[in-house]
Amino acid sequence: MLRYTVKRFLSMLLTLFLATTATFFLMHAIPGEPFEISRETPESVKEAMYAKYGLDKPLFEQYLIYMKNLLHGDFGSSMKFKGQTVVGEVVKGMPPSAIIGFFGVLIGCLIGSVLGVLAALKNKGAVDYIVIVLAIIGVSVPSFVFASLIQRVFAVDLRWFPVQGWKTLACWVLPIAAASFNNIAHYARMLRTSMLDTMGQDYIATAKSKGLSQSEVVVHHMFRNSFLPLVTSLGPMCAGVLTGNFVLEKIFNIPGIGQAMILAIQNLDYTMIMGLNIIFSSIAIICYFITDIVYGLVDPRIRITK
Repeated sequence: MLRYTVKRFLSMLLTLFLATTATFFLMHAIPGEPFEISRETPESVKEAMYAKYGLDKPLFEQYLIYMKNLLHGDFGSSMKFKGQTVVGEVVKGMPPSAIIGFFGVLIGCLIGSVLGVLAALKNKGAVDYIVIVLAIIGVSVPSFVFASLIQRVFAVDLRWFPVQGWKTLACWVLPIAAASFNNIAHYARMLRTSMLDTMGQDYIATAKSKGLSQSEVVVHHMFRNSFLPLVTSLGPMCAGVLTGNFVLEKIFNIPGIGQAMILAIQNLDYTMIMGLNIIFSSIAIICYFITDIVYGLVDPRIRITK
């Protein structure tokens, strides 16, 4: 298990390095400038601004300086807004994004798992068909479409919840519902398929032949193996806790990390875009790493051995 963990950790570092390098060079390859300089602005002012942010140096030298700063934990400051840093924006925007993402995954996992188990146990019954239809709708309809629909119905027409904002607990309901929508469908569909596959295994028939009750067979023999595919999908799901709700934050006007990223892209703010993207990549890669380790603990067959 130690060798497996070390190998996964080294591959995580390599992936993070490649993502950082690609982000830097792609950011400098796109057209446009981060500064709005009119034609009447003296050339000396433009040169001073480029010198301040190191943009007057050769590209590879800029890359080495940026990587050196990253190793010291310096993600840079905004080129558009004075006093605004990447770390400061992440700290400020993390709580709303984390709340939406966490409850979206939690509610999606709980409700989706229950629906998936019921659909498998009631295979080819009314419950099964209802869950299949809901899962197809959930997978097919994007979360931002569902968000717009519930915003219109429950906020505009019925006026049960605020249309936008993040000041009260009532503002949390619609964004969290929209964030959990696709997760419910994903987990229900995946767990139903996994449960049906597990129910057809020989050891399930053996457990039933021993005289075990239906509940004992389901709890002690079906659940663990059936939940293995869900562990695999846990990586991207957890990564999406902070990085997967950009559009929802825009729709509901939530001051999260997604809003900061969208604003940085609109302003072509080099340091903010690169810094936020590197932080998002790090979160996703670390989540995948943790998922690999958990998967190795749950299922010893996938561990790397001699």
